[in-house]
Amino acid sequence: MKCIKWKGNHIEIIDQTKLPGLLEWIECNDVKTLGEAIKRLSVRGAPALGIAAGMGMALASILSEAKCLDDLKKELSSVRDYIAGTRPTAVNLFWALDRMMEIVNEHEGDIESLRNKLEAEALKIDRENKEMCMSVGDHGAELVKEGWNILTHCNAGFLATGDYGTAIGVIRSAHKQKKNIHVYVDETRPLLQGSRLTAWELKQDKIPYTLIADNMAGYLMKQGKIDMVVVGADRITAEGDVANKIGTYSLAVLANYHGIPFYPAAPFSTIDMSIKSGNDIVIEERNHKELVYFQGIQSAPLDSDVYNPAFDVTPHNLVTAIITEKGVLYPPFDKALEEMMGENQGL
Repeated sequence: MKCIKWKGNHIEIIDQTKLPGLLEWIECNDVKTLGEAIKRLSVRGAPALGIAAGMGMALASILSEAKCLDDLKKELSSVRDYIAGTRPTAVNLFWALDRMMEIVNEHEGDIESLRNKLEAEALKIDRENKEMCMSVGDHGAELVKEGWNILTHCNAGFLATGDYGTAIGVIRSAHKQKKNIHVYVDETRPLLQGSRLTAWELKQDKIPYTLIADNMAGYLMKQGKIDMVVVGADRITAEGDVANKIGTYSLAVLANYHGIPFYPAAPFSTIDMSIKSGNDIVIEERNHKELVYFQGIQSAPLDSDVYNPAFDVTPHNLVTAIITEKGVLYPPFDKALEEMMGENQGL
């Protein structure tokens, strides 16, 4: 199932804020509507944001009333900046925008041919992303043993990646291989992406799961009920530090203490070699209302001082291995990532 669809003159996305109660689609007839959907998390997840960014650039070119190529290029540059400002942490968003802008900047033909190129590139990003996620899933499934209990956090399924998933892709592939797995799903506060989205996805695929509160993970590990932790990633640095949904770092610390392997699963496009350390990653802070209210009901004094970062950073020394479409990378990650980048440039 796809969560983002290109319709030629508009984009359709599943409104993830309505799940699991309602499966509704948002019709994005302009870039502003798409940008607002990204900001309020109607579409979310690093790879999915990359797809949305690519399609957003293509849509802007089609809707533009520019009469000459230079005007269209200036307009698309402004659109690029607008989309880039919607969410600062997920590197795939910027990766896709840069990929689209490279086509814009190098184009010397007419306006219509540029529009065609951008549409083709957006669809290529979407297609490549599915192939990458399926490869991530297959490589990760090799690490899963028969009958294992897997803990996951947030949502890194098709809703976060456009199709198939990264962390959930690993789970899907292991399930397809009939490894008799069971999944523990963190609810993932404050917006419940685990209980609302991951549990919903697993139910669709009939994959056995148990929903748990975020603060139960350590106790389950102590009881020997967790065999591995697999999560997604919004950005991975050159050293192998991993930015992911808030709460991921806590799981990594707990897993390390209990001797449980901890695996981020992400496509090549999530790796940002321009950033060496996780300390340099810009962490998005969300609106205080997400903590003051719970599912629309006030749950704290309205004038509470609130700190609400959307992500945290897990240092590379807590990471067992990184699962990518190129294979599973083991420490030292700086060397493994550098080698992988070199091989990719040669393709």
